[in-house]
Amino acid sequence: MSDQNNTKIKICIVTSSLGKGGAQKSSSVLSVLLDSLGYEVYIVSILGNIDYEYRGTLLNLGALKEECDSLFGKLKRFYIFTNFIKTHNFDFIIDSRSRPTTFKQFFINRLIYVNQKVIYVVHSFNLSNYLPKNKFVAQRLYKSAFRFIAVSEAIKSEMINKYQFDNVIVINNAIIKSPLSSNNKPSLLSQNFILFFGRIEDSVKNLTLLIDSYMRSVLSDKNIKLVLLGEGSDKLKLEDKVKAMDMNKNILFLPYMKNPSQIISKAMFSVLTSRFEGFPTMLVESLSLGTPVISVNCQSGPSEIIIDTQNGLLVENYNPESIAQAMNRFVIDNDLYEQCKNNAKNSVEKYNIAHISSHWRNIIESV
Repeated sequence: MSDQNNTKIKICIVTSSLGKGGAQKSSSVLSVLLDSLGYEVYIVSILGNIDYEYRGTLLNLGALKEECDSLFGKLKRFYIFTNFIKTHNFDFIIDSRSRPTTFKQFFINRLIYVNQKVIYVVHSFNLSNYLPKNKFVAQRLYKSAFRFIAVSEAIKSEMINKYQFDNVIVINNAIIKSPLSSNNKPSLLSQNFILFFGRIEDSVKNLTLLIDSYMRSVLSDKNIKLVLLGEGSDKLKLEDKVKAMDMNKNILFLPYMKNPSQIISKAMFSVLTSRFEGFPTMLVESLSLGTPVISVNCQSGPSEIIIDTQNGLLVENYNPESIAQAMNRFVIDNDLYEQCKNNAKNSVEKYNIAHISSHWRNIIESV
């Protein structure tokens, strides 16, 4: 190991990007965490979105992709990536990308990650985004993995049950509380509203369910708006849905913001209605800013974050009536709401960067 020679341990984080997603944000936070532990940090970003703060030396393959995405350009990026890994002699590689293509991962393992200590992070309960569906293929493909990091206990259990991996460890995503931003929306912040923030992708976030639940609740009658903050492939479709219902004065869409902390802190509560998750950063970020949450009990993460009626409400998934009733409870039952609001910040202290750092140190320095 590098520290035996009085030099820093060198770690390379490989991520899809550093922008506009929870898994991507967790990679940026991880770079800050590892840097704070005194390690020499490098980041390889496959795509060019660089929105989040990071620490270390960045190789932005995405910028090269934007310049030239021909076959020659792809081969060039593959060569640069391979040479970068081999010449730096990293002590560890932390691969935080989604890895749905078995064929592509086979070549990465055989040509780039050969003789490397690789830690593979799994960010979603939908394991097919990270591992082959076939157990035998998965075991062969990842037989040399140093560790798997599951971001929730449910993901770890699923990986062990499905693939019988014996090197899976749970480390939740760390959070860094952002300072309250100055790029707020005064007209919005003066109103009562509830909030979703994240990717506007209905296939995962099920925002149709959120809108339908809001419509069944008493919130619009009480002039409490629903705000959806973010960008994604289904934003236009959902905006059209809202317009067709003549609800565009009650349901508002805001563009992606690098630091939405001011809006999060002013929301009455945040709502998550996803079909599946991994470890939903949205819930932890909301609670860290004193904003209670309502979430469906999807796999995975919400049940590990929310203590029902203590810092939020955990409800049945795919049931708009139950979600609407939870919204109504927070609006009507002031004692319940204030209890959840008062408990919010303390309930997620265990996810702060100082606490999560100790888990990463244990893995990296246990060799």
